[in-house]
Amino acid sequence: MLTKDHASWGHTASTGLGFTHEDIVDAHFAACALQYQAALDQVGIRSGWHVLDAGCGSGAFLPWLSDLVGPGGRVSAIDLAEENVELAAERMPSSHQRRAFAVRRGDVCELPYEDDSFDAVWCANTTQYLDDDELARALQEFRRVVRPGGVVAVKDLDASLITVCPGDPFLFTDFFRHAARTPGYARQLLRTRRLHTALREAGLVSVRQRTMLIEHHAPLGPAALGFYTQACASIARQATDKGFPGEWEPFLDPDGVANPLRRQNGYISEGNTVAVGMIPAVS
Repeated sequence: MLTKDHASWGHTASTGLGFTHEDIVDAHFAACALQYQAALDQVGIRSGWHVLDAGCGSGAFLPWLSDLVGPGGRVSAIDLAEENVELAAERMPSSHQRRAFAVRRGDVCELPYEDDSFDAVWCANTTQYLDDDELARALQEFRRVVRPGGVVAVKDLDASLITVCPGDPFLFTDFFRHAARTPGYARQLLRTRRLHTALREAGLVSVRQRTMLIEHHAPLGPAALGFYTQACASIARQATDKGFPGEWEPFLDPDGVANPLRRQNGYISEGNTVAVGMIPAVS
C-alpha cells in the first residue's frame, strides 16, 4: 500500500501515505461536504442495516452513515492509522447510537470480520492508495464480508478533472499524467473512472457508476480556500522539485496574493466517482 512516492506528496499520517493527515482530510471534507453527502445518498443504504466504513479516516462520514441506518442499524469502521481509529471513536456522539458503533484498526485488504457480516460496505477516498493488485484484494474482501444481495460502494477522487484557473487549465492534469508514467499515487488517482470495471471483475453485479464534477468559484469560501491552496502548494512543490515545466510559483505560497485561487476569477474543479455493485444472491 505504501509506494515510494507517497512521502513526496506531503500531509502524511502515521501510515506514511500522502494526503492522509486528519488536518488535510478534514479540510477537504469541509470544502466538499454537500457533494460528499450527495455521493453517499445515491448508494441506497437502508434503515436497519449494518454498514462498514472501510478506510474511515478520521470518521467524517460516520454520523451520516449512522443517520442512514437509524436507531435499529449498526455502523462499524476500520482504518489503517491508529490515530484515525481514536479520532473516529470520538466523532460518534451518544446521539448517534454509540452502543451500535465499533471502530478498529486494520487493513482493507485483510478485513478482520467474518463472512456475510454486513449489509453494505462504504469505502471513500481509500482506493487511491491501493495498487491494482491491492484494489482487487480489497474488493474481494468487501465481497466476502457483505451478505448476498448486499451493497459495495466505492467513492474516490478523479484527478483527471482537476482544473485550476486563471492560468493553464491543463497544468495539473499534465503533471498527473507525467507522474503516472511510473507506478504510484498519481497513476492510482487517474484510475478512478475504471472502478466500475474493477467491481465487475470482483464478481459484483448490477454495477453502476457516476462521476460528479465538483467546482469552486471565486470568491472561494474559507474551507475551500484553506484546503485547495494547501493541496495545490504540495503538488506545486513536487512539480518544481521534479523540474516539471509550468507556472507553479504562484501556487507555492498558499497565502500569497498572487495565488490563482485568491484571484478575482479564481476557479478549481475536481472529479468524484461513486461506483456501486451488489453481491450476487445465492442461487
